[in-house]
Amino acid sequence: MDGTLLDLAFDNYFWRELVPQHFARRRNITEDQARDRIYELYAGREGTLDWYCLDFWENQLDLDLQALKLAASYRIQFLPGAREFLTKARAAGKRLVLVTNAHNHTLRIKNDKVRLDEWIEEFVCSHDLGLPKERLEFWHKLEALLGFDPSTTLFVDDSIPVLDAALEYGLAGVVAVRKPSSEHPHKDTAGHHFVDGVDHWV
Repeated sequence: MDGTLLDLAFDNYFWRELVPQHFARRRNITEDQARDRIYELYAGREGTLDWYCLDFWENQLDLDLQALKLAASYRIQFLPGAREFLTKARAAGKRLVLVTNAHNHTLRIKNDKVRLDEWIEEFVCSHDLGLPKERLEFWHKLEALLGFDPSTTLFVDDSIPVLDAALEYGLAGVVAVRKPSSEHPHKDTAGHHFVDGVDHWV
């Protein structure tokens, strides 16, 4: 979802700017001090369910992150060509499933804003399966849940560890997005097949 259909600029702003601002105010410290403390907390959580869990970070930071995300939701937007891609895939009769590490609360806020459910009927949050997409076991659980054929499935993502796990699992069509954020340059896709964005298929 984030960095594939939706502009990752929102998440970068939220976690790197907005959260430190509010943490600084709450603790009466500078934003630089807040950022240092928060980044220390972030360290070691990447690639785990905690990394993506709003409930976990609300407890760690003592902030109402759902309220903050809702207040900043005007910044949530599609990546270029994403709506056109979804429209074309839906018209072609493709089964569209959104599989995300985002917390269910985050998915709800973003869907309310951009109405992904106008194109996509099936949504799976990794929290529901108890594993992040970076884990090989996640993909076995996902196949059991959805009943898809790995040999005919296209999977698009911007996370290299996630793409590595999907490839190891045996998905035939694993493609990296090189431009997940409108505010950052193209990223290294570590040897994966890549497109700049899903508008490649429009």
